Amino acid sequence: QVNLVESGGGLVQAGGSLRLSCTASGRTFSSNSMGWFRQTPGKEREFVAVISWAGSRTYYADSVTGRFTISRENAKNMVYLQMDSLKPEDTAVYYCAADSSIYRGPSRDSQEYEIWGQGTQVIVSV
Repeated sequence: QVNLVESGGGLVQAGGSLRLSCTASGRTFSSNSMGWFRQTPGKEREFVAVISWAGSRTYYADSVTGRFTISRENAKNMVYLQMDSLKPEDTAVYYCAADSSIYRGPSRDSQEYEIWGQGTQVIVSV
């Protein structure tokens, strides 16, 4: 069974930091771009960050650029999202996802991702 499991969410004060982890099991994703998305109640899931399969390219949503950093360790089948200078508007459920195609360039489009984790809640208080 192929799974992505997110961890590292929690409650943090504005200005603080969290590091989310995504652990993959069941198969390797070293040939797939990996993305982070987030969702709040009543809103569509939105793109946060993506990293190419080799880790050489990263893209970020404008709202998190300069504050969040995505990285990966293919040997461990893991992806990370370092979140600094957190703001209350970053409060959401964060999802890790694997691109459906191998060796495709990193995409901001959630439709191009086929494997999703269950999400981890991040709450940023004022």
